[in-house]
Amino acid sequence: MGNNERTSTKQKKERYRFMSVNNSLTKTKGQQRLGLTAYLTQNAVRDQINKVVGGKEGQKFIASVVSAVQANPQLQECTNSSILSAALLGSSLNLTPSPVMGNYYLVPFRNTKAGVVEAQFQIGYRGLIQLAIRSGYYKKLNVLPIKEGELIRFDPLEEEIEVQLIDDEDAREKAPTIGYYATFTYSNGFKKAIYWSKAKMQSHAEKYSQGYQRDLKNGTSFTFWSKNFDDMACKTMLRHLISRWGIMSTELQTAFENDMAVIHEDGTKSFVDTEEVPALAAPEEAAAPADPNATVKRTEEIINRAEEKIEAEKKQKAAEKKEAAPADPSAALFE
Repeated sequence: MGNNERTSTKQKKERYRFMSVNNSLTKTKGQQRLGLTAYLTQNAVRDQINKVVGGKEGQKFIASVVSAVQANPQLQECTNSSILSAALLGSSLNLTPSPVMGNYYLVPFRNTKAGVVEAQFQIGYRGLIQLAIRSGYYKKLNVLPIKEGELIRFDPLEEEIEVQLIDDEDAREKAPTIGYYATFTYSNGFKKAIYWSKAKMQSHAEKYSQGYQRDLKNGTSFTFWSKNFDDMACKTMLRHLISRWGIMSTELQTAFENDMAVIHEDGTKSFVDTEEVPALAAPEEAAAPADPNATVKRTEEIINRAEEKIEAEKKQKAAEKKEAAPADPSAALFE
């Protein structure tokens, strides 16, 4: 057994601690009306964040989450607890919530039964590549949409592909996709490769995604399959390739097990086939801050103001309590 597989019980507990992160938080009336920054800067929440990501990284974590939420108006409708739980899961995998990076996404999901909007965790195909390479088992891992006119042949027995890729990147981007190719090579030299046609991927999407079925039926574009078919297809190829023939590190297992999950306050999970909130921007279309450093700085300023306000309220309550107390404590015995 390799060193990467020797994960101690203590390490596993740390990795999954985010599952019950909200168990120790007191649920207050009107919590959902509390702004995300104010919610994340509450003492109980800050303590839980620091336990998972570490005290030094807590401020950076809060800034990255606030930045990701600010870039998506629909995500701002989600419950604070679901945003926190999904983000802590991503943080436990050492992935960034930036929609531009595409490591993982916080996806708004309308829970019609509970009457709320919740944030769903969705791993991106770039995140899967990061986790696989980081495990140390893979020397090479790649997935690629194959464009019209590029495929010469694919031998499923020898798993060899022959292609003539379009040189011009802009022209290649605009060319229609006809299939998808994914491959990995272990550090010991073992290699595996698969190829799916666009028609096969289309059938897969229609079979396993009810949301995509609704999009096709209603002419809507709420799901990621409708917004960026190629990205979802690349993720599907990697999931299929790694889950069947790859070595699954603890981090990869965590990502696979929690993909498309809404993590509730008690640590339980609900898996939903993304009936997303209308008008949600696709990951690649989500607006990135013009200056990430400026966004972090603004978030830190908001956090500092919130902490100063909390400290001022504490001092005011202490002063009021002191004024209300008798000048001579013994006098209270004779009242």
